[in-house]
Amino acid sequence: MTTAPSSLAQPEQPARPLTRNDYKTLSLSALGGALEFYDFIIFVFFATVVGKLFFPADMPEWLRLMQTFGIFAAGYLARPLGGIIMAHFGDLLGRKKMFTLSIFMMAVPTLIMGLLPTYAQIGMWAPILLLLMRVIQGAAIGGEVPGAWVFVSEHVPQKHIGYACGTLTSGLTAGILLGSLVATAINSIYTPVEVSDYAWRIPFLLGGVFGLFSVYLRRWLHETPVFAELQQRKALAEEVPLRAVLRDHRGAIAISMLLTWLLSAAIVVLILMTPTVLQTVYHFSPTTSLQANSLAIVFLSFGCVIAGALADRFGAGRVFVFGCTGLLVCSWTFYHSLADHPDWLFPLYALTGLLVGTIGAVPYVMVKAFPPVVRFSGLSFSYNVAYAIFGGLTPMVVSLLLKESAMGPAYYVAVLCGMGIVVGAWLWKKGR
Repeated sequence: MTTAPSSLAQPEQPARPLTRNDYKTLSLSALGGALEFYDFIIFVFFATVVGKLFFPADMPEWLRLMQTFGIFAAGYLARPLGGIIMAHFGDLLGRKKMFTLSIFMMAVPTLIMGLLPTYAQIGMWAPILLLLMRVIQGAAIGGEVPGAWVFVSEHVPQKHIGYACGTLTSGLTAGILLGSLVATAINSIYTPVEVSDYAWRIPFLLGGVFGLFSVYLRRWLHETPVFAELQQRKALAEEVPLRAVLRDHRGAIAISMLLTWLLSAAIVVLILMTPTVLQTVYHFSPTTSLQANSLAIVFLSFGCVIAGALADRFGAGRVFVFGCTGLLVCSWTFYHSLADHPDWLFPLYALTGLLVGTIGAVPYVMVKAFPPVVRFSGLSFSYNVAYAIFGGLTPMVVSLLLKESAMGPAYYVAVLCGMGIVVGAWLWKKGR
């Protein structure tokens, strides 16, 4: 990993305990992150209903679903461009401005999606407007996640960066849980006809209102001390930050992309895809699958905070070596034993979720990999490009593996855990 020139060195934060202001910053950041991730993910829970309302009624079901999920995927494809642009200005104008802009860019399209007329009302403009809103959402989430990690890490003392990043990541995962719980509630309270008529709009309207409330809350956050010091010293980037990243920090990009692959695989396979696998391969009911999934996400949120705190104390290398080893063993046992021991579902999935929390140490490595002057751009480029590639390819690879064996998800996770152990050993050797 390329070492930053001394002129770009990290402005030292004083060695001090976490203060009330630090906890306020972490709480507001995590809450905003949870609500923004809810806005981004809620679409997938209502994809079937949205597909029927926003595409022609005579369209084949498979084509309608394909186009609906294509609109969902467009949000992922927009992440790199949005993240890179917002990071560019975050390195030049300030972290707080982009941190606030990202949640505004997520809240407004979510609110509009809840108000959009359907295909029956405006024809082909309905899916076009839906796609446009989804692209704006993708650009927003591309700036939010890296920006949030940078923001909280530059507010707290050096010895608490892991805890801060783990707490923020826990908030993001809580957004997935919130989406699942709201979707379950809507489908429990309303009949399928009512959901199709109007109730599908409620989660989007709620997300938009809560998002705008988060914009208001972020008014109380302050610019990071690290960026403020760079401004005061007139040490901001003198060229396009991304150009400096690509030229001087290729090692940091490589390690950040590998860790993002680990993070995306763990979330996509073990959290987002597994409920469907439980229903189709192991024949659990949808209700049981979602209940177990919700429990796993709760444990994942705790795991992220624990992993971040352990990274502060023992280094990220040790966390990845032991965490990925545990995740490999536990996920393998989970998929291998459910056919014979369905009663193990809840405890095994909870433990697996806790070990997925190892990803809470990923941002700790990434924020330390880049010097402050280009940190936002370096982290955003690495994270968003890697997530767009691996987050998009992972479901297809796992689906192909499932055609060969019910253990397909376990094989994929095992390979990624092996990579995580190797990266962790390298970091451990480097004293990180």
